[in-house]
Amino acid sequence: ANLLSIKKEKVTQYLPGFPTGQQYQSALFWADKIASLSHEDPQDIYWLAQCLYLTSQYHRASHALRSRKLDKLYGACQYLAARCHYAAKEFQQALDILDMEEPTSKKLLDRSVKEENRIQESDWEMTPASINSSICLLRGKIYDAMDNRPLATSSYKEALKLDVYCFEAFDLLTSHHMLTAQEGEARARLGTETDLRGLSNQKIRYNKPSDMVVPEMVNGLQDNLDVVVSLAERHYYNCDFKMCYKLTSMVMVKDPFHANCLPVHIGTLVELSKANELFYLSHRLVDLYPNNPVSWFAVGCYYLMVGHKNEHARRYLSKATTLERTYGPAWIAYGHSFAVESEHDQAMAAYFTAAQLMKGCHLPMLYIGLEYGLTNNSKLAERFFSQALSIAPEDPFVMHEVAVVAFQNGDWKTAEKLFLDAMDKIKAIGNEVTVDKWEPLLNNLGHVCRKLKKYVQALEYHRQALVLIPQHASTYSAIGYVHSLMGDFESAIDYFHTALGLKRDDTFSVTMLGHCIEMYIGDTDAYIGKTSYIGKMTSFATHAKTDLRQSFVDAFRVQIVCPLLRHSLTSTKLPLKATSAQELFIGSFIKWVSVAEQPHTQA
Repeated sequence: ANLLSIKKEKVTQYLPGFPTGQQYQSALFWADKIASLSHEDPQDIYWLAQCLYLTSQYHRASHALRSRKLDKLYGACQYLAARCHYAAKEFQQALDILDMEEPTSKKLLDRSVKEENRIQESDWEMTPASINSSICLLRGKIYDAMDNRPLATSSYKEALKLDVYCFEAFDLLTSHHMLTAQEGEARARLGTETDLRGLSNQKIRYNKPSDMVVPEMVNGLQDNLDVVVSLAERHYYNCDFKMCYKLTSMVMVKDPFHANCLPVHIGTLVELSKANELFYLSHRLVDLYPNNPVSWFAVGCYYLMVGHKNEHARRYLSKATTLERTYGPAWIAYGHSFAVESEHDQAMAAYFTAAQLMKGCHLPMLYIGLEYGLTNNSKLAERFFSQALSIAPEDPFVMHEVAVVAFQNGDWKTAEKLFLDAMDKIKAIGNEVTVDKWEPLLNNLGHVCRKLKKYVQALEYHRQALVLIPQHASTYSAIGYVHSLMGDFESAIDYFHTALGLKRDDTFSVTMLGHCIEMYIGDTDAYIGKTSYIGKMTSFATHAKTDLRQSFVDAFRVQIVCPLLRHSLTSTKLPLKATSAQELFIGSFIKWVSVAEQPHTQA
């Protein structure tokens, strides 16, 4: 007996729960001997199965437990047996072990056997709550592998309910965007533990711009890498890419392959056009982690960023989705690779797949709506924008696109209100709008104010847009157009000349410049008085309708992110004249798009 005790102690020091372990073959040797010496005591068989599992002998481990029916007697054994089949990718068999139902008489017999052995669930170094939570977590992973997302979501939520410290379940729910309105419920569950509330809030996915403040309840964790990554994500979602890059670079120095940091860092490199750095990172990831989808996602992002390599990008993004079919960012980027080439149907197919996998993320709906808008299907575009708005009601990018639809429907007042609401959301996190990503919003506010004949305000918004992107030809054209409507043809001519200096093939500016010069040097007496002038300009708009049917394309680079990045940003440019320009720009992975304007009659 004394020898048996010594040998057991010898085995336990090699088992994985101990810092001095990791010698699994040695542990397996001694576990096998102890099981024989103890006449196959259930706990010793359990440790033997653990050692077999750790040495990747999954079927032997399962057989050691199931041949002795320990999986039907003890929750820990049931969990380990199912985990063996899950590791062997035998998902249905693993699910059968977890869901097997025994007759009542059999349960009573098993209970008496356990009482005879005098082994309680607490003797397995796992509490009953922890065992049940682990079983629910494993069941969720199995359903996830079988593409049954609703049951996977329910299992993860049940695991979190059974054990509030089961962070893996919470992380899977949030990182895979499985929660929508229920996300508040999960957060409330974690919120019952005050020391967890701050940490859980850091993991809640983006749905609006927010301040980057570390809660007091996690005081002392400001330098923790997970907390720093969460702060970097907030900066990323708020389009402060330089600060995000500073934080992610700091994390990458301390932990070069931090799993949560990599998608954000990749997205930031794309937004800042750091092609060389992304090239180096993607090659390191592929060399070291060829079976990790984020490695091939990085390669795909690189080829999307350099331009004219969309076929290569699709090849590597497809590999990422093959390794992990539920990897939403890769599906979104895959859709972007088609959208860049105006392959709307194929882009929407990828976005629809992403929407099915990421039910709690508004980005796929937003991109589907944008593609429908680009194909002149405003009704379906409005429907998908509304769905995106229901998921993220305070996201200024979604509000912006809904406002664009209202503008195209001629509802100027609603469009103005939505644009201003989006502006308020942005200003809520800072004093001024200083990020160039918001330039289309300012220009579109100028367009809608022009429609409402608020010419002074329209000029102010366009000038603010010039501050963000000074060399933008379409903004100069818009300012010139407003000046022409105000009768200030001299200023209008100056701005149209500036626009043509930046973009010589700007059809709208060429046409407007000619008409403004004619009005400026012509018989000015005919234009004295507001009524006479507006009548002339209305006549011009009617005359110009035929000449201005060509697209007024504002070719500037536009980008995306995901959630992860996990976040993509979009923007649609409103029409300046007799045609409508819609432009995407993204902040959640990688997209540069130049989009032709859609026909739209200028009032």
